[in-house]
Amino acid sequence: MKVGLSFVNAALCLGLAGLSMAQPANLTTSTIIPQSSIALPADAGVWAHTNVQVVAPAESLSGVTPAVSGPPFAGYFYQTPASIACIYGLVATSSICNPNTVFTNPSGGSKAIAIVDAYDDPNAAHDLASFSAQFGLPPANFQVVYATGVRPPPDSTGGWELEESLDIEWAHAMAPSAQIYLVEAASNSLTDLFTAVQVASRLVAAAGGGEVSMSWISGEFEGETAWDIYFNTPTVVYFASSGDAPGVNYPSASPYVVSAGGTTLSMSLMNGSFQGELVWDETGGGLSRYEATPVYQAGISGLNGARGTPDISFDANPSTGVWVYNSNLLNGMGGPANPWWIVGGTSVSAPSLAGIVNAAGHFYSSSTVELTEIYNLSLPSSFKDITSGACGLYASNQAKPGYDLCTGEGSPRGYKGK
Repeated sequence: MKVGLSFVNAALCLGLAGLSMAQPANLTTSTIIPQSSIALPADAGVWAHTNVQVVAPAESLSGVTPAVSGPPFAGYFYQTPASIACIYGLVATSSICNPNTVFTNPSGGSKAIAIVDAYDDPNAAHDLASFSAQFGLPPANFQVVYATGVRPPPDSTGGWELEESLDIEWAHAMAPSAQIYLVEAASNSLTDLFTAVQVASRLVAAAGGGEVSMSWISGEFEGETAWDIYFNTPTVVYFASSGDAPGVNYPSASPYVVSAGGTTLSMSLMNGSFQGELVWDETGGGLSRYEATPVYQAGISGLNGARGTPDISFDANPSTGVWVYNSNLLNGMGGPANPWWIVGGTSVSAPSLAGIVNAAGHFYSSSTVELTEIYNLSLPSSFKDITSGACGLYASNQAKPGYDLCTGEGSPRGYKGK
């Protein structure tokens, strides 16, 4: 069941104390959609929204004491930096990849990753430091930048603050040695956000190159191609979430942006082992109404002259979500006393994939060069081909061998081809 955050507090069953690693806690949950992730038809081309879904705030773990390191609550099979590194081959892999038993984090990263979000997260630095300490990551080289030079107001609902915590933490987790910038736009209007994109692009270029990550979307709109010029700064590669519902969104649809879709990770209830990866049925994707097929997709059949999204994908199903430390209130929930959240949505995908590409160390001169490498058919082992599941309206887009409109070229397999 999926509901708006203002209506339901997700509940967890009692009796969690003393759980063994092989017997995960029995969750009775609803998927919560923050207000910042709810789009209205009139928003397209004017306002952007986040792509965050929450299984439960950890305040629902009544009576359970958080762990001092590793997963903040033992016995669950939600993802940590180390388990993601294991599953995606970023470290020497284990056959299990149980989040409670693997602790080797990704390493590497250099130059810069700039995260673009709306509104101000007053606890960003504190929360990133707490996340890093929990999972044994090195302290982040982190800076908040106000896009207009003036500190934006906070989001009164707390949704954008959760988004910002997610973005900076998982970009840092995947590229722990990279400079992380959080560039805060004055509001979630596209005008303000693209002002922030310009600032982010300059920061990344000045650092010698890197990535700009945008986890927000607007529905496609006539005239969107005029905004593509924002993604042409040399040495900068742009990432954007594909969305958490059927269809194509902007800026993910831009041919000058790496579109980041969502998958589901199957974990064994018996021992927490990774069993496989399939389509997340709510991931955005499809054929753009306004953007033409770019050269790097020219060899893909069935695009009918349109830009296809996504390009690559990452775990985004909230049921197999990631841990996020966010000490801000979200509609009265969470806060400093209960800062841990289980988060999904393609807002996880964009910063995480940006981090992986950063750590790969190629630092291509543009998104087009990066995308040409992603679609390089001579490197079939670069991505894990997702061949099970479907997405889109009426589940009309099916996973298949090779490129598809649910997961693109697939999910990461090590650092090759990135």
